[in-house]
Amino acid sequence: MEFESKTSFDGVDSILGDPKSALVRLSIPLIISLFITSLYSVIDAIWVSSLGADALAGVGFVSPIFIALMGIGNGLGAGASSAISKYIGEENKEKSDNGAFHSILISIIVSIVTTVFLFIFLKDILLAIGASTTIGYAMDYGSILVLGSILIILSNLLYGVLRAEGDGNRTMYAMLFASLLNMVLDPIFIYYFGFGVKGAAIATLISLLLVNIVLFYWFYIKKDTYLNPFLKNYNFDKNISKDILKVGFPASLELINNALFAALFSLLLTVVATTDAVAVYSTGWRIVTIATTPLLAIATALISVVAANYGAKRYDNILIAHRYSIKISVLCSIVAMAIVYFFAGQIVSLFVYAGTSARLESQLVSFLSCIIIYFPTMAYGATSTYVFQGTGNGLTAMFQTILRETVFTLFFAVLLAIVLGYGEYGAWWGIILGEIVVNTITMIWADYHIKKLIKNGC
Repeated sequence: MEFESKTSFDGVDSILGDPKSALVRLSIPLIISLFITSLYSVIDAIWVSSLGADALAGVGFVSPIFIALMGIGNGLGAGASSAISKYIGEENKEKSDNGAFHSILISIIVSIVTTVFLFIFLKDILLAIGASTTIGYAMDYGSILVLGSILIILSNLLYGVLRAEGDGNRTMYAMLFASLLNMVLDPIFIYYFGFGVKGAAIATLISLLLVNIVLFYWFYIKKDTYLNPFLKNYNFDKNISKDILKVGFPASLELINNALFAALFSLLLTVVATTDAVAVYSTGWRIVTIATTPLLAIATALISVVAANYGAKRYDNILIAHRYSIKISVLCSIVAMAIVYFFAGQIVSLFVYAGTSARLESQLVSFLSCIIIYFPTMAYGATSTYVFQGTGNGLTAMFQTILRETVFTLFFAVLLAIVLGYGEYGAWWGIILGEIVVNTITMIWADYHIKKLIKNGC
């Protein structure tokens, strides 16, 4: 077949083959990659913690903005993966290459707009979410990250382009390189040069700059990727832009919504407790992010597998991939629960080993022991949401996320923390209840959606 000669790349062959094997093949490097990504903010927090609780809280208030920037990049990456994998499934190499260039161009435009907006309104945003007493630290850290917005967004978009062709290994290599570099540069800029929290931000941006250089080297100098996002292959097509944005834009809003939730939740904690509670939440959530990395990786890998089979009209494979993803995700979540529960004290000690941060230790252990209850629900909820992204139903996925984070979770958090007077502990349980309710609805919804595709496709 003509298509087989064009797709002699292992990754492309994989996503069009056995859905279970494809899911595992993409998930393993993604688990490592996303684990490494989560280390960026964790490493910063570990080094910053010795500067004191206020410095840690200041960095914590910037976390929603960093999450938003990562969210925009990951969202556009999801849009690229969904659209390009679908074109690969349709056996259209020309459209796949054109889609890759469209994705990069869109991400650059979005990065410029985002940088300008945040540069103008950063201080107002930080003050609005309660960073008044730590605004100096928050601005020192946040203003530098904002200037490097394009590095954050573009790298995550390029990861999505690589995933679209089934290549998770290079993403892993690039992110490992960036993370190791960040580990080395953090103490140098924070302590050796005496830049404090500014140094943590500078170290992060330098590592991201270099990882972007590596990614562009693979695409434009080495030229050994399946996709060729070159200017000569670019021909503006509004339908391609639509395919990317109808998943990428809602997916970005989903993740920005997560950042909004983090900001509102931090504000809630300042109302019912103190800025120490914000430090506990922001630091604890970094640990949660690492623990749930396998779940998010499996869900992210599912996008490419679902999209390729959607383009090839192999809807039965989508059902197989979805149900298999739930099984392995739930298993991973149980392992993560056990590790965090039994080693909470040792994990927390990494973040509170010096200075005034040490007073947060018991609260952090309590937070982790409580929040792990929601891990299994995330396992089937995240994979189910990403099924909709893979089939091009980005708005549905966004609605599910907003329903989970902004509606149910915040509702339960306010109810338990303020109305019933349980304070920060009530807020934590609000997260758990919101996740359980909406993730269960999402799983049932996704299963129905796939069965409907099978029925109408036959």
